[in-house]
Amino acid sequence: MTALKNKTVLITGASAGIGQACAEKFAEAGAKLILAARRKDRLDELANQLATEVHTIELDVRDQKAVGDTIASLPAEWAAIDILINNAGLSRGLDKLHEGRIDGWDEMIDTNVKGLLYVSRAVIPGMVQRNSGHIINIGSIAGHEVYPNGNVYCASKHAVDAITKGMRIDLVDTPLRVSTIDPGLAETEFSQVRFWGDTERASTVYKGYKPLEGADIADVAIYIASCPPHVQIAEVIILPTDQGSSMVLNKKLS
Repeated sequence: MTALKNKTVLITGASAGIGQACAEKFAEAGAKLILAARRKDRLDELANQLATEVHTIELDVRDQKAVGDTIASLPAEWAAIDILINNAGLSRGLDKLHEGRIDGWDEMIDTNVKGLLYVSRAVIPGMVQRNSGHIINIGSIAGHEVYPNGNVYCASKHAVDAITKGMRIDLVDTPLRVSTIDPGLAETEFSQVRFWGDTERASTVYKGYKPLEGADIADVAIYIASCPPHVQIAEVIILPTDQGSSMVLNKKLS
């Protein structure tokens, strides 16, 4: 992937799941990585395993001041970000709206929507000034369909879809590209987080069929980022073969 060699890639939520997989794939392609997440110990552990230059940042994307200060204070050799992967996101709970936990709602909206906005607002001006850059937002099938008890999470991912389209329109007079990758069911830490650490309940989500893995989404990100400058992959919906829609699965009895 010569197109990505020595490119500087910022990945949020890089300490696990899709973010970690993207770090591994972009490192293999020769990119330089800025890895951001709340769990810096895990970032540092990951960085030690990657055969590329890595700069790790402890960052909570919900903290607008921290995001702005962190991006503004990047060392000179890391300041020119070529590719931004807005991956940080989560789901909390799977409840009817009138039974939902408000702290979970706040966490989803603050991370999935406001966090993406804060990071984008801090990074994109530099891309515009340099007349070069690519933003890849990690959305979800939940940004296209609403499923039972997914109310606020689905709303947050519909917002990501709208923000991505808005970015693309706002940047059409520049060479910058804007893409979104919208996965279906992928076996990461997603369900453990959704069910507040209930590992047993989380494990049942992926039984009876073959879900996506983080590496599958990372492969798509590599493809999108490697296209010629005149090619903008606007949107990719990626599902496991056993998934027909958000709630239609080909589950086998075990």
